[in-house]
Amino acid sequence: MNVDVVIFGGGIAGLWLLNDLVRDGRNAVLIESGKLGQGQTVASQGIIHGGFKYTLQGVWSKSAEAITELPMLWRRSLRGEQIPDLRDAKMRAEHCYLWRTDSWSGKLGMWGARMGLKVAPRTIPRSQRPSPLVHCPGHVAAIDEPVLSPRSLIDTLAAPHRSRIFQVAGGGYDFDLTETGHIRGIHLKHPVTGERFSLCPREVVFTAGAGNAGLRQLAGLESERMQRRPLHMAIFRGPLPRLNGHCVDGASTRVTITSELTTSGETVWQLGGQIAEYGVGLDARELLRHAAEEIAAVLPGIDLAQVQGSTYRVDRAEGLTAGGKRPEGVQVIREGNTLTAWPTKLVLAPRLSSEIRRQLHTSTTHTVPLQNTDAHTDLPDWPRPDVANYPWEEDVTWCHLADLDHSRNVHRRAA
Repeated sequence: MNVDVVIFGGGIAGLWLLNDLVRDGRNAVLIESGKLGQGQTVASQGIIHGGFKYTLQGVWSKSAEAITELPMLWRRSLRGEQIPDLRDAKMRAEHCYLWRTDSWSGKLGMWGARMGLKVAPRTIPRSQRPSPLVHCPGHVAAIDEPVLSPRSLIDTLAAPHRSRIFQVAGGGYDFDLTETGHIRGIHLKHPVTGERFSLCPREVVFTAGAGNAGLRQLAGLESERMQRRPLHMAIFRGPLPRLNGHCVDGASTRVTITSELTTSGETVWQLGGQIAEYGVGLDARELLRHAAEEIAAVLPGIDLAQVQGSTYRVDRAEGLTAGGKRPEGVQVIREGNTLTAWPTKLVLAPRLSSEIRRQLHTSTTHTVPLQNTDAHTDLPDWPRPDVANYPWEEDVTWCHLADLDHSRNVHRRAA
């Protein structure tokens, strides 16, 4: 089968790109080795950042500039005004709350958050604060950063193009190279029948996050062009109020909280920000003790007596940068007819897609374009990947926070 573009990786980057390519009239297919969104996408907090966290030092940075317009673009998709149509994606919250500690550093951080943003934080009067923030001593605001349910987002992006998405486990394919980085053919093996089938792509795009390293090796390219920056996330579940937002302390987000309801109606909190950065050097129980102490400090009055906690680790896979620093924007490497891409953050997926499409040499379809998104792609009957579970839906170990000996936690939050 001749195709214009083969995409490897069914996370936010690959699925957004697939939607855009089909809209452009290109004949594109996507290959996923496991489940859609597995790894970084479903483990993310689903916040469509608007750049405020990159202005906390009072300086307008390139990272803030790269991101500030994107929440408005996402909202157009969420209203169904553009492709991809995300009206069916579940919204955790229409906006994020910002609150600060009562320190001078917290006040400085809130001032920095107001710089240069398309939508500035708006003050929430004490009488209108949500219940978890009623007792916060400092300033409380809201910022126009929607929070999406990542599983629902992935399912919505994949739904119109199921006929173009194929599950092929690692080892179930190999590349026919004419030279390093130039893939002439992709040979697939059916996981049940063993039948062989070949795709002949004009161009190939790797959007598989950490999986890009193995794909690059298979294409004869250097895997060292990728870096990983780890996170250790704490998750709480139990009788918790719904809350989505950031506690700002100085030039950092001391904690970022997002909430999801389980099928049983229980609330789950994901705890990111500095907690997840600092937690990389802690084991699970140490991180949970630290996280409980942080929540007690930044959310006075929150009762954790009946709450359980667990943790998960995830790596942010990115293109290599000097000193391993966070990239300021999207990253795309072209070698031969192969592009390797990383969005850096979930919110940057539309910008990554635009950059990839700009670099693609294919301007017209290799074969007659498919007339609709459900059309048959000439591939035989093939397994289709499911959407990955959230980390807390997997086999993780939970413990009651009340059973942790907080007096033994010798770790302290980094200054």
